[in-house]
Amino acid sequence: MEKHLRIAVARLWHEAHSFTPVPTRLADFQQREWQIGPSAADFYRGTATEIGAVVAMMEREGDIDVHFSLCTAAPPGGLAVEEDMQSIHDLIIDGLGSEAYDGVYVSLHGATLSERSISPDTDLLRRIRAAVGPDVPIAITCDMHACLNPDIAGLVQILSGYHSYPHVDMFETGERALSMLMQTLRNGRAYRLNMLPVPMLPLSHMMRTASGPMRELVTFAEGLTADPAIDDATYFASFTYADSPYSSGLATITAEAGTDVSASLRQMHDAMMARRDAFRAKVTPAPAGLERAEALLASGRKGPIAVIDTADNPLSGGIGDTTGLLRAFLDSGSTRRTVFSFFFDPALVERAFALGEGAPIEAQLGGRIMPEYGAPVCFDGTIERLTDGRFRNEGPMENGLAVSIGRTAVIRRDNLRIIIAETCQSVNDPGWCRLHGIDLDETDLLLVKAKNHFRASFEPLCGALIDIESPGPAPSDLHAIPFKHVPPAFLL
Repeated sequence: MEKHLRIAVARLWHEAHSFTPVPTRLADFQQREWQIGPSAADFYRGTATEIGAVVAMMEREGDIDVHFSLCTAAPPGGLAVEEDMQSIHDLIIDGLGSEAYDGVYVSLHGATLSERSISPDTDLLRRIRAAVGPDVPIAITCDMHACLNPDIAGLVQILSGYHSYPHVDMFETGERALSMLMQTLRNGRAYRLNMLPVPMLPLSHMMRTASGPMRELVTFAEGLTADPAIDDATYFASFTYADSPYSSGLATITAEAGTDVSASLRQMHDAMMARRDAFRAKVTPAPAGLERAEALLASGRKGPIAVIDTADNPLSGGIGDTTGLLRAFLDSGSTRRTVFSFFFDPALVERAFALGEGAPIEAQLGGRIMPEYGAPVCFDGTIERLTDGRFRNEGPMENGLAVSIGRTAVIRRDNLRIIIAETCQSVNDPGWCRLHGIDLDETDLLLVKAKNHFRASFEPLCGALIDIESPGPAPSDLHAIPFKHVPPAFLL
């Protein structure tokens, strides 16, 4: 009788911004992703995610029994509340139970921070290792922007990370890690994780993998796997706004145990350091970006022209509350058909729902969380649309994943629509447009708090994309950030 392999699976995915006053709470995880046990298979089935790859493997291969412990994720945000992070860890460990497993797979982000821990991911892996014993192979995957403690190399055997930014290869990353885990369980191939920090903190502004320094580095790392002893070579470029001792570049290689990969790691290190200057970003202020957008439209360029405020990007830990871009647009006097997304203001959403669609509304927009990034903007308009904030991703990033961004309201005045949301989450998928009744063919300007992930779906749909930076919590000038753990020499 064929032996079934018993695999335990868990997920903890969150990216922490150390300098925002908005903490990440248990409710943020519960709203975005919160699946325990067999329901996880239904939730992730057919999605372009790491756990989607687990479900596909489970249903494709007949000799694997998957046990799902807690699988959860929250949007990027401030430090996780300590007791909430501990509750999540407890649930993951309790979900493993006392059963024996042949292997373990954990989907991590790698840039989680809590109020009292500089590496909750490491804390969790230590507890998983203690729970399953010293000999059970553990495979993990992490985001390209992970800040990984080198101690992880003593806790897990297998690591792979995203090779694309925007992160459209989550499914493939899960497949790579699972393939190595199956090599161990079926063929006895023993692995060792090797890690070498790179003393620089790259800016994610310049980290897109379509071209540029990160594309060159990913190509170089992938070339190392031509060596039959090396199954994975991945660069991690850190999350710029996570203040931890592990916030830096990182070269990693998962190779057959006993293989000396020190020379390859050093080559990866040197290749990243050689591109240090290429990660510097040029900043365009909001008024200049809007002038460029207007010139493109005036020249006949088809809209929408997207003007992207990178300094308040929620996926960089932005607060969805800065007002620089909106104020610059209003000051410009433009009458173009415009969508502004968004302001994070649960109380304003509540008020809009109480008033109802079609009602007039006066509001103070933004400037409530960190007014140093812009005073509130007085705005009066009409409540055009109210939504439950639920849709399913249609674009290439996390395709098929059910999304809940909380209730939202569309407030309109003349040709300007402004989105107000109960949670702080980026516009990254066309499903968001359908939710809000926005026809991009009837839109001239799309003003968004976003960055690189926005491009995965919207670059083909927009006439042009213009990155700007207004004052916000995710700036390109890292020397303006009061790091405690990141050495000044690491900063660009």
